[in-house]
Amino acid sequence: MSNSVRDTAPTDIAYQLSEAVRAFFVTEKVITGSVGSPIIRLEGQLLTEPEEAYRHIEISFRHLGYTPVLRQAPGGVRIMAVPLISAKPSGNYGAILLFVLTLVSMLFAGALAQAPDLVWALKHPLAGLSFAAALLGILLAHELGHYFMARRLGLVASLPYFIPMPLSPFGTMGAVIRMHTPMRNRRQLLAVGAAGPIAGLLVAIPALIFGLLRSSVQPIPPQPGVMIEGNSLLYAALKFLVFGQILPRHGYDVFLHPTAFAAWAGLFLTGLNLTPAGQLDGGHIAYALLGGKARLLSRMAVLAALALGLVYSGWFFFAAILLLLGQQSAEPLNDATTLTARQKLLAAGMLVLFALLFTPVPMSIL
Repeated sequence: MSNSVRDTAPTDIAYQLSEAVRAFFVTEKVITGSVGSPIIRLEGQLLTEPEEAYRHIEISFRHLGYTPVLRQAPGGVRIMAVPLISAKPSGNYGAILLFVLTLVSMLFAGALAQAPDLVWALKHPLAGLSFAAALLGILLAHELGHYFMARRLGLVASLPYFIPMPLSPFGTMGAVIRMHTPMRNRRQLLAVGAAGPIAGLLVAIPALIFGLLRSSVQPIPPQPGVMIEGNSLLYAALKFLVFGQILPRHGYDVFLHPTAFAAWAGLFLTGLNLTPAGQLDGGHIAYALLGGKARLLSRMAVLAALALGLVYSGWFFFAAILLLLGQQSAEPLNDATTLTARQKLLAAGMLVLFALLFTPVPMSIL
């Protein structure tokens, strides 16, 4: 049957699905897709709280070879029955190889930041050890925060895939993990999305304080080509905590120890990841809090990055990434279960953290 709507129960799989959920869901309408489409839609009213209903519906659908996707619909709720989603874990060899390559890339970037020339950096890669250890530790903590939270929630996730980039100031473009099973609800989306930045900051902030204590405030050299890292509100506050003054100021600035520079990079990358757009951590958190309304934030993030590109050209590149990769939200299977009051507070706090970490001009060269 093609694009049909039935108000009476058919004697096919759609009927079996509607019968399987009758204790938790009143089916008012059954919608089958076009010929060859495996998706069946049931529209109606839940008889109990969405999370409890979904738990039972999931079990019933699994026996019939389907996974339920729960969505709010005009006047009620829609259950979409899709072919059973099962986890397909990938091997870890690729993740391990990329980790090793990223370590080498970071060692080179750290050495190059202190080197008089490229040849010296190639001959003395261990000069970048303190930088590489600090930044890799921050990024590893971030990704393992996602990984272990996913495992705790019963989700299947890959090990972190690090992205080496030896010619960048950081030696990497960060890391990602692959989720092999979709998030069950918005609460899981928030938990996994927030776990990474929190874990990363638990390493980055002590590393930054440690590095700042080994840094020194000096006059900014008058010659051109001096690179100055940008200030976020949190970074400026920590510099004030250590040095008792807002820097740069009156021609003076802090000359960063490699550990401090790595920690600054960790804060900066965490801030980028908390941008409330698409598949970024901030996008997960925004969707958990706002649902479909979060898509507006994804569009606004692109416009904001384009506007900031007029001040710092690197934001144009970030705008392109957001436009190409950051507009698709990570929607959970059960979108009807909302956050608790405490979870809403956590989500709002993570968006405030984004504001504290945001760095309008990441780098400037005199």
